[in-house]
Amino acid sequence: MNFSNRNFVRGLFLIVFALVFGGAAARYPLGTFARFGPGLFPLLISGCLLLIGLITVLRARLVEPVPLNYSFKNIGIIMASLCGFVLVSHFLNMLVGIVFLVFCSTLAGTSYSWVRNVKISAGLIAVAFAFKHLLGLALPIL
Repeated sequence: MNFSNRNFVRGLFLIVFALVFGGAAARYPLGTFARFGPGLFPLLISGCLLLIGLITVLRARLVEPVPLNYSFKNIGIIMASLCGFVLVSHFLNMLVGIVFLVFCSTLAGTSYSWVRNVKISAGLIAVAFAFKHLLGLALPIL
């Protein structure tokens, strides 16, 4: 196994992710395709993710290896963005938290565009409103 190949590691991560969440989903009643149980949809999605992971691992063996590199600075920026999102959402509101998450996490990228960040923030805010009003989720948006 070559753990320095980015495609191979990506496929392994997808496989592990699918197995963990598929195992958790299998603990719930599955029901039937005519009457879904709470575990059937997550189990189906985990199965699709497992298939994608297996294809990625097989493909990594056939194509030129891509070197895997780590940037601990970028990992720290993303972790700080996620923690900041939680804190800002808790103490202010979720809309400000979403904007903070987008603007802070894009500092880890190779380019920075505040116009792009505004568009991404607006899209995520629209998704949050859709989840709250169309699906009835209890999100602390405002």
